[in-house]
Amino acid sequence: MNAGELAGLLGDVAAGRLSAAAAIDRLRHFPSESLPYATIDHHRALRQGQPEVVFCEGKTVEQVAGICRRLADVGGSFLGTRATTEQADALRGEHERLVWHPIARVVHLPDATVGAPTGRVLVVSAGTSDLPVAEEAAVVAEAFGHAVDRLHDVGVAGIHRILAARERLDATDVVIVVAGMEGALPSVVGGLVRQPVIAVPTSVGYGASFGGIAALLGMLNSCASGVTVVNIDNGFGAAAAASRILRR
Repeated sequence: MNAGELAGLLGDVAAGRLSAAAAIDRLRHFPSESLPYATIDHHRALRQGQPEVVFCEGKTVEQVAGICRRLADVGGSFLGTRATTEQADALRGEHERLVWHPIARVVHLPDATVGAPTGRVLVVSAGTSDLPVAEEAAVVAEAFGHAVDRLHDVGVAGIHRILAARERLDATDVVIVVAGMEGALPSVVGGLVRQPVIAVPTSVGYGASFGGIAALLGMLNSCASGVTVVNIDNGFGAAAAASRILRR
């Protein structure tokens, strides 16, 4: 339940359109609900502005389906990251409006009450191999209610590609830069724009990339001031940070 829904509920009670008992029934799973394998935080959208998101990796199909079912029943929507095709197929069997993003590995039951997008995010990826992480960031930012533009395969091995996209960089509100290997692209972008830059290291690369640690350290040591860095392969975290910036 978000702030608008709670305000509407209280307004209905105050105006006599809804009884106190009916309102209590609507709130009976608020702020949290316990399942045998999870405790669902129905209060999070009101508290943080973003609903609880399901991290599907490591969960059984039945667990993901059960958590998402309750989120949909109470809030009308849900978002899940790191989902498998098997989990997505099970959810599609229950929710006709489900959207499955296989590259991003994201499942989304959109909130039918969400209005027009607010703010613009540009997701920049260094290489095609970074697309799963970049698409996770893009899809989650869209699910959080923001307009998203994508700029793919513009890494520093061909620096002219990112320089040619200067107008698109300038036209956005927040830039998310996704890169593996040595992780140099966020420094280049950070030196070109005034907007907040959120860097996402990926685990893409040969042996000495150490599963993304080299990119992570390169981004943390960026000489471009103000670049913010999230964890390796954490496109979701970058989108959540961008959303908080935009909602301010």
